[in-house]
Amino acid sequence: MDFSERIGERFKLMNRDEIRAWQSERLAITVKQAAKSPWYKAKFAEMGLNPEDIKSCDDIKKLPLTTKEDLRLSYPDKMLAVDKSEIVRLHTSSGTTGKPTAIFHTAQDIQNWAELMARSINLSGATDKDVLQNMSGYGMFTGGLGIHFGGERLGMMMIPAGPGNTPRHLMLIRDFGVTAIHATPSYAMHVADEMISNGEDPKALGLKYAFLGAEPYTEAMRLRLQELYGFKVYNSYGLSEMNGPGVAMECTYQNGMHIWEDSYIVEVINPETLEDVPEGEIGELVLTPIRRMGMPIIRYRTRDLTRIIPGKCECGLEHRRLARFVGRSDDMLIVRGVNIFPSRIEQVLMAEEWLGGNYVLHLTREDGKMDVMTIRVELAKDAMSGSVDVLKNRKAELGRKIKDAAGFTAIIELVEPGSLPVSMGKAKRVIDERDIF
Repeated sequence: MDFSERIGERFKLMNRDEIRAWQSERLAITVKQAAKSPWYKAKFAEMGLNPEDIKSCDDIKKLPLTTKEDLRLSYPDKMLAVDKSEIVRLHTSSGTTGKPTAIFHTAQDIQNWAELMARSINLSGATDKDVLQNMSGYGMFTGGLGIHFGGERLGMMMIPAGPGNTPRHLMLIRDFGVTAIHATPSYAMHVADEMISNGEDPKALGLKYAFLGAEPYTEAMRLRLQELYGFKVYNSYGLSEMNGPGVAMECTYQNGMHIWEDSYIVEVINPETLEDVPEGEIGELVLTPIRRMGMPIIRYRTRDLTRIIPGKCECGLEHRRLARFVGRSDDMLIVRGVNIFPSRIEQVLMAEEWLGGNYVLHLTREDGKMDVMTIRVELAKDAMSGSVDVLKNRKAELGRKIKDAAGFTAIIELVEPGSLPVSMGKAKRVIDERDIF
C-alpha cells in the first residue's frame, strides 16, 4: 500500500460535485443497512418509511433524528446491523450518567476509521517521517486507539505512552526524537508548567505538531501552548458515536476543521426548532456516518454547537470547515439568570500570562437563593515572585474582566502552581453543587 492509498487521496481530493454524488450514493446504502438493525427497522416501520425511498441527500430530512438517549435505549446491540461474527471491536462510553452507549465496528469500519485519522494527521503537514507520541488513554476511550491506528496507517512510528507519568513522557520525547504529540489540552499545559517549574524550556523538546482534543479549549489556550512549546496546535474533532477522532481536523492554515464529507453528512440545526440554520450561523451539529456498516447511525444529534465556515479554504481542500465549537447545547451554565459557556471564562483566564493553565469553576447556592461562582485558578510560577500589591491589583482587574465577559461577579481564588488536581483524561472544569442545597 503506497502513501496515497494509506491516506485515502482519492477521497481527500474530491470536489463539491463528487462529494455530493458520493454522499447520495452512500446515504441510500447506509439507510438500507441501518434497516437491518432491530432499532431502525422498528423506527422506520413506525414512521411508515421505506428505505428504498431514500435515493439522495435531498431525502435526508425524511429520516429520523437519533439521540444519545436512543443509543442508551438500544443498548446493548439493537442498533447492530450485521451478524456479531462480523464485529471485530466494541467501544462503550463510561456510563457515568446512566446506561452506557455501545458502538460496534467491522474490520472494514476500522480500516476506514484509520484512513480518516491518517488523512487528518497528514493535513497538518506531518508525514511517515515523523514520530508521534500518544499521551492519551487506550481501552474503551476511542481517542487513544483512533489516533494510534491512524498514525500507523500513515506510516509514522507510534509511541503508545498513554496518560500520566510526566517524567517518562519527557524521557521518551527526548530519547526517540518525537516530533508530534497527541494529548488533552489541559495535560499539555500541565507538562509545560512542570517543565517551567523545573527551570526547563518546553521549546527545547523540538516538537513540531500537537494534536489536541477530548475536551473543549479556547483559542487563547491554543495560542498560549504554541508560544510555550513552539509547535503548532491543530484542533481536531470526533466523538465515540462517530468512531472517535478523525471526524474533522484543521489544515496548516488553522482556520476551521475540515470535516471528511465522504464519510459524514453534515447538518447544522436549531436545537429548539430542529430546522436548518443558514450557512455561517451557529447551531447544533448533526452527523450521519456513511461509510460504517456494522452500526450505522442516522442523523445523530451531537449537542455540539458550531457553524459551517462559508467559502473555500486557502489549502484548496473542498471538504467544508467547522468553526471552533462554542460549547454544547447541554453544557451551557445558567448563573443568576445569565447564560454562559465555561469556555468564555477560560478565554479570559488564558489571556493572562501571570496565570497558569489549570482552573476550576465551582458553583454553589448561597442560602439556597443566590448562585455563587468561585473561580480557582493557579498562578504562573513567575507571578509568585511579584509584590503582594501587584498581585492584588491583578486579581481586581481579572475580576472586572470576568464580570464584563460573564455578566455577573465571581469570586476569584488565586492558588499556588500545581495545587489543583491534574486530569490525565478530560479535565473536569466545572463543579456544580447547586442541586444539593
